[in-house]
Amino acid sequence: MTDSESKALQAKEKAEVTTPAELTRPGLVFTPAVDIFETDSEITLLADMPGVKAGELNIDLHKNVLTLEGDVQAPEGADEADVIREYRTGKYYRQFTLSQIIDQEKINAEMKDGVLRLSLPKVKAATPRRIAVQS
Repeated sequence: MTDSESKALQAKEKAEVTTPAELTRPGLVFTPAVDIFETDSEITLLADMPGVKAGELNIDLHKNVLTLEGDVQAPEGADEADVIREYRTGKYYRQFTLSQIIDQEKINAEMKDGVLRLSLPKVKAATPRRIAVQS
């Protein structure tokens, strides 16, 4: 494996949002890393949001725009003082525009171990099918 290939396999750090719209929010705002997979019947989106609990996650769908927002709270207790702080706290924020092939009424979300899994089912008309030829 070459040096440049091994760098491509490195885990990504939390990246701060750099677009002007998100910079108007107070505190740090991070862009969650996502993986998107597709099958014939659905699109699956995995968003890496470590430190976000399900109760601190907001998923909003408005005018075909899916918005993910989550808060990362400091993990230390009330009587603990910082010695070194490398774990960054703040908010996660990311938006996606959904196409017409997504059945928006059937979207499902699950949060487990800091990873959000969104199942975006396709509408029946968008599902590929084989058409039999009559002779």
